[in-house]
Amino acid sequence: MKNTWIKGIKGLMAAALLVAALGGSVGTAGATAADTAPTVKDNLSKYGLVKDVELPVTVTAGGLSYTLEKIMIFDSAAPTLQPLIKKYGYPSLGVAELHKFYKYFIWTKITIENTGKTTIQQRSVSPEDKWFLSFTDGADPKSTRSLMPRLVADQINNTEALYGFVLKPGKKLSTYQAFTYSGTDFDQLKIALVVNGSTAEKYVAFK
Repeated sequence: MKNTWIKGIKGLMAAALLVAALGGSVGTAGATAADTAPTVKDNLSKYGLVKDVELPVTVTAGGLSYTLEKIMIFDSAAPTLQPLIKKYGYPSLGVAELHKFYKYFIWTKITIENTGKTTIQQRSVSPEDKWFLSFTDGADPKSTRSLMPRLVADQINNTEALYGFVLKPGKKLSTYQAFTYSGTDFDQLKIALVVNGSTAEKYVAFK
């Protein structure tokens, strides 16, 4: 799991210190650097956001516990992001006609757990998103949306690039998930859950 995170973000940071802290590279594991460097959990400050709580942050609703462990925000056209996009078959949002609408690629590390008594799933029989990320109040909820990793989209409970999942009671899954953000403002980071008719939300950061 650590190597997946490293591969996805190496070279994407402007600050040399952050690159050194992350270690590794896309396609290779930088185990030595990663083991000795401090853990980098987010780059929210790059977008003017100040954390109100430190990661990881957990929100629970309807028998589903969602924990945001790490989050990185990138320009979707960043050259060093493209190997990650190609590896899992994410949409190429960096091309000119799409980049103006979907400027940001968001890479998250998460853990989800079924704390209820019935199976919780997100696939063809129950396709609705169970959690949402918001960067501005009152924004179109679809301005931030999860991305399909086309090359592994048929794999349930994929631990490298999540799309569909099935969690029986008591089961948990640690994985990675990509989003795109079509807005331009970063006023906050809010996590919202809508599961089995129950809702919950938590603010992580503010401008």
